[in-house]
Amino acid sequence: MTPQDRTTPPPQQYAERSYRSPAALAGGVLLLVLALWLGGDALLRGAAHTRLTALFALLLLVPLVTAYTLRPVVRAGQDRLTIRNPFRTITLPWGAVEGLRASFSTEVFTTGGDKYQMWAIPVSLRQRKKANRQAMRGATAPRPRFGPNADVGPVPRAMADQALDELREIKERGEERESAQGKPVVRWAYEVISPSVVGAIGLAVMIAL
Repeated sequence: MTPQDRTTPPPQQYAERSYRSPAALAGGVLLLVLALWLGGDALLRGAAHTRLTALFALLLLVPLVTAYTLRPVVRAGQDRLTIRNPFRTITLPWGAVEGLRASFSTEVFTTGGDKYQMWAIPVSLRQRKKANRQAMRGATAPRPRFGPNADVGPVPRAMADQALDELREIKERGEERESAQGKPVVRWAYEVISPSVVGAIGLAVMIAL
């Protein structure tokens, strides 16, 4: 056997997975279009006081709408989990992740005892109840393999539960890797906070005048 045959094969590479809320994205786009339409009209046609009020209102609303609808995302890579929430970005090496849970919201727990919510993966209790009812019907009344009522496979789970199953699988694959060790890193989104604070202060002053 040659030295080349005795070398350890490189670990299998997995593509990074991203999770977002389609409903939040659609709602955010609609709200931004409405805000820009109304605010733009006030900026173009309003008096000086109206223009300043509209400007500060946009400075307040646009970052907040973006933060709560378009910004949240969860990215799961081989070595770490990145959670981008409205006002913070949390980077967690898989070795620092203790577990994940979806009850009324999706949460991740660290080995240090911290807990972070994942805004990009909302929990739909209605969707979960529907999936549970389908699972119960399938268990009590098995369907035939053929025909109009044939079994089409396993009952789909709620989106949040399915996403957490995938994240747990990625965690199990990577938590022992040397490159997946480290401490959680939290960064505040000042690019969202700063214009919102300026807009809130300016709007309060314009209303008071």
